[in-house]
Amino acid sequence: MTAVTCIKSQSPLLKTNTIPILTITGADPTGASGVQADVNTMTTLGCHAVTAVTSITVQTTLGIQEFYDVPAHIVKEQIEAVMNDMQPQVVKVGLLRTVEIVDVVVAILHRYQPRHVVYDPVVCSSRGELLISDEVVNAINEKLLPLCTLIIDRKKYISRNTLHIHGLSNAFASAVAVFLNQGMDADEALLEAKNYIISFVGRSQGLIGRSSELYNLFLDAVSAHCASNSDVAFYAERLNVSPRYLAQVCRRIAGKSPKNIIDDYLIRQIEIQLRTTNRTIQEIAYAFGFSSQAHFTKFFKAHRAVTPSVFRKTKVFPC
Repeated sequence: MTAVTCIKSQSPLLKTNTIPILTITGADPTGASGVQADVNTMTTLGCHAVTAVTSITVQTTLGIQEFYDVPAHIVKEQIEAVMNDMQPQVVKVGLLRTVEIVDVVVAILHRYQPRHVVYDPVVCSSRGELLISDEVVNAINEKLLPLCTLIIDRKKYISRNTLHIHGLSNAFASAVAVFLNQGMDADEALLEAKNYIISFVGRSQGLIGRSSELYNLFLDAVSAHCASNSDVAFYAERLNVSPRYLAQVCRRIAGKSPKNIIDDYLIRQIEIQLRTTNRTIQEIAYAFGFSSQAHFTKFFKAHRAVTPSVFRKTKVFPC
């Protein structure tokens, strides 16, 4: 049984509608939210999605790394092209990150007056990351909200236990837009969207990255190579990931940068040598890849506030 057939069997009111729905929002390369997820939800529920992208994000399953906001005049041209050619009567609005883009969207909604405007407020990510400024929030409140048929209240319509799921509110708002496009009133659309979300929650649990596995592989690599290499780029290349992603994984799991983790491990290994062997300071320095004893001493003192010699004499055991 296909996904569409499954949804139809749960919702006898579902109808196929060739009139497109316009979604105006950002792009999420993971496909869990944003324009990609809107297209997926709307297609699954039997509607054709047309799009206008407001921001391009660089993100993983761990969170957003960068935003690249599309210039307002290009957002305007995207929306006008679709409105002129296809005349969608339901518009879903998501991520708007600049006042200029808010003004463009508001002006076009005034001009074309679609039957329904569904707004999914994208202010914070599912991980609590702030996505838009207070200035943009104020512009949305003053100019956009009065034009909306429905404003999706996550806490009202979505179970508290599932609010953390990335893209859940996105999917709910898209489903509401579909059911409005199929002729339902607001109450019917909200009810059908809630039913759809039950199936969505079950499917979305599988969207996880390889961060835990990667973190453990990183620790193994540090253990094997810390004596010869302390460069983050070296470990990222060995693990076949970008240094940026490795940093994101380490901060999410350990609350530290990769460099901090490498240095902490290296310091602990040096301490073991200082406590348990009779090797000279210079021998230990060269064994751990330092170019000179002076460089080694500077590194150790920066992390432990004492020189290797003083540490060895006093048997200091810092936390």
